[in-house]
Amino acid sequence: MNRPAIVPHVFRVAIVGAATLKGRELKEVLDEVNFPVADVKLLDDDESLGQLDQVGDEATFIQPADPEHFRNVDFAFFASDAAFTGRHWQSALQAGATVLDLSYALEGERNVSVRSPWVEKELERESGLEPGHEDLTTTAVVIAHPVASVLALLLLRARTAGKIGTMAATVFEPVSEQGKRGMDELHQQTVNLLSFTALPKEVFDEQVAFNMLGRFGESSSISLKNIENRIASHFEAIAGKSLPVPSLMLVQAPTFHAHTFSIYIQFEGEIDASALGKVLSGDHVTILDPAEDGPSNVSAAGQGNVLVSVRPDARNAGGFWIWAAADNLKIAAMSAVECAATLSTMRPLGKVQ
Repeated sequence: MNRPAIVPHVFRVAIVGAATLKGRELKEVLDEVNFPVADVKLLDDDESLGQLDQVGDEATFIQPADPEHFRNVDFAFFASDAAFTGRHWQSALQAGATVLDLSYALEGERNVSVRSPWVEKELERESGLEPGHEDLTTTAVVIAHPVASVLALLLLRARTAGKIGTMAATVFEPVSEQGKRGMDELHQQTVNLLSFTALPKEVFDEQVAFNMLGRFGESSSISLKNIENRIASHFEAIAGKSLPVPSLMLVQAPTFHAHTFSIYIQFEGEIDASALGKVLSGDHVTILDPAEDGPSNVSAAGQGNVLVSVRPDARNAGGFWIWAAADNLKIAAMSAVECAATLSTMRPLGKVQ
């Protein structure tokens, strides 16, 4: 007897902010992981309308984020800036789409949670419990800041090696966190410095090229302190109360892509370095051998894993330095797509029958 063919579940997707760095990364990740997509709509603001783009083997145009373009959409990924998300996310919600917010505009909105699939799976693995059932009332989620996801994943694993006394992290921020405008400004500042001309300072209000900053100028709309607070808030939301938020300092680095991390952990007892490396290694984390080149912005770019090296503190028994690098755009996009995959149980057939 011939069994009927099983029709795979397929979904209609909209990427809002398709011309942004996060939007382009999302499009690539959807293709890389073979997310079951029947259709991808590329939506953005007026400046990007009509741009020719490609989804898989299909050529398509970027369209406006009008309400009619959210019709029959299952998942709406908002990779735009927060203001643009604020103007359009309700249209997606009213059309019946599940909203995945990478712009952080929906922080604090009622019934909107912060999620990190990587950390959720780690907590499930630690507890030995089966993956939890999705909340069928979920209609919108904020994707956790990539720094919060990386720190929570590494520190949750580190605590399995021994009791931790102190945790502190200095995180070096790439300009790609401010989108194409941030990258363009760093590039132009570098060119102008080498030609001894005035520096553009519209985004950062400070010299970023060949410089390290703990804060921006008074005219900048960006605050490193506010970003630190967001990372801490997201860390607490995804890791739970059992793991305290580490002491954290965010530094603006003159780099285009990838966060880098200097993390210090002081265990209450002596821990073997190889044992720490072993518990850190696993899904989404690659431990580099001391003989290899260490993690860097360059080596992390385009990688879906966090690259990590571990060395003992020469002056404190039980103390360790972790140097890590992670592609901020790739991790944000992967987290969003994995989150959609877990939420797909709420849409067993999508809207494609």
